[in-house]
Amino acid sequence: MNRSDGLVQRRNIIRENNESVLNDPTSSEKKDREEDVEDGDSKETRLTLMEEVLLLGLKDKEGYTSFWNDCISSGLRGCILIELGLRGRVELERAGMRRKGLLSRKLILKNDTPTGDVLLDEALKHIKETEPPETVQCWIEYLSGESWNPLKLRYQLKNVRERLAKNLVEKGVLTTEKQNFLLFDMTTHPLTDDITKSRLIKKIQDAVLAKWVNDPQRMDKRMLALIFLANASDVLENATASLNDDDYELAMKRVRELLDLDFEQESVKPNTSEVLWAVFAAFTK
Repeated sequence: MNRSDGLVQRRNIIRENNESVLNDPTSSEKKDREEDVEDGDSKETRLTLMEEVLLLGLKDKEGYTSFWNDCISSGLRGCILIELGLRGRVELERAGMRRKGLLSRKLILKNDTPTGDVLLDEALKHIKETEPPETVQCWIEYLSGESWNPLKLRYQLKNVRERLAKNLVEKGVLTTEKQNFLLFDMTTHPLTDDITKSRLIKKIQDAVLAKWVNDPQRMDKRMLALIFLANASDVLENATASLNDDDYELAMKRVRELLDLDFEQESVKPNTSEVLWAVFAAFTK
């Protein structure tokens, strides 16, 4: 099966957020916010990859992810491994004379200095304490709690979405509410800072349209990871839904080009991140 077969297809849905913007084009408040998105902001809220993917997946008003999305859990664990790789905490073992593939090489500790992020440091602690080392694919499964080995269940990172949402509440992006769903109450996290989310969406759209560089090695590594993992988490559609048909088609064509790359070849090029490409390979094997 072609890797790009898994690319989320466009749904012909008129979203409430877009509808409200179209219905009120003269609002000075919305205009000011759009200008903030265009011009950028030195006080821009800095988000981790995990927080960005979750923010894309959350419904703005309802404050929760789709009940039908069973991909975001593993996608967030992939984000954690890439964050650790980009921060210089983990790396892949050497390929060796036989040139082991990305999915066969073990993920090893490079630097055990805490990152200051509770989720990242919890995962880092598990990786540090594990002997012999495990592969990236195994760690995605372990951190997601999807291992059949009962001895590995202790590696599961619990309540990841809720913990990330609380981080976003602390950063002023979300708020916390309680909603009643007939038989139970659920904590939800509606959007309060739509500038941050609009900026995130625009950043992704620009990466595959106005600022497309046609070379993954020249792309910002975080943006490359965000595009891949948003797609793997089934939330990339939320960043492209507002595009017109022509731009949407072009954007998806370029995303498919990224998904169809030879990850093994890309991982041996200079100044790359092997962990990043190994995570991509784990989600498209």
